Amino acid sequence: MQLWSILSAIGVLTGLGLGFGALLGVVSERFKREDNPLVEQIDALLPQTQCGQCGYPGCRPYAEAINQGDALNKCPPGGEATIHALADLLGREPEPLDGDAPSEAKVAFIREAECIGCTKCIQACPVDAIIGAAKQMHTVIEDECTGCDLCLDPCPVDCIDMLPRSSPLTQWQPVITPSPDLIASDQQGTPGGVHAQRV
Repeated sequence: MQLWSILSAIGVLTGLGLGFGALLGVVSERFKREDNPLVEQIDALLPQTQCGQCGYPGCRPYAEAINQGDALNKCPPGGEATIHALADLLGREPEPLDGDAPSEAKVAFIREAECIGCTKCIQACPVDAIIGAAKQMHTVIEDECTGCDLCLDPCPVDCIDMLPRSSPLTQWQPVITPSPDLIASDQQGTPGGVHAQRV
């Protein structure tokens, strides 16, 4: 009797697995998205700010709309350079920018002493560049921030500023390669006891 119960349970579980597997297969075929290589190329030229200034919820939907014939000039963060790159790719005539291009790259900065931890800026950020918790201070990860300024309006205490982006370290930090004929030793003569000695 116990063996029959075990076999029945195995049979039921196997049937459920096969049924759900078949259902998932049908659903995946029904809702399969065909990736268009041209949309991928258009999307790669857009600045990925996900700011919505073009009238679409992000860069990918705008790329799909451009592929369907929408105007190339709706991306203020991309500016004239993006318009010309898109026109070259698609063989279309560039048009003047619809809107104002930012004069310089900016990022959000939270005045942390004034932050009340409401999390509204976190919810508004399309690229998850703001970290913090409810009723705790928030801060912006500068390298992740795209400068879309969507976090400004939701802030109830107006503690967010848009400031010029600082240059990444890789743009100004020199890469120093030590000379191959120098070695470090523990001899005295330099601060910390490290002395560069030519061999």
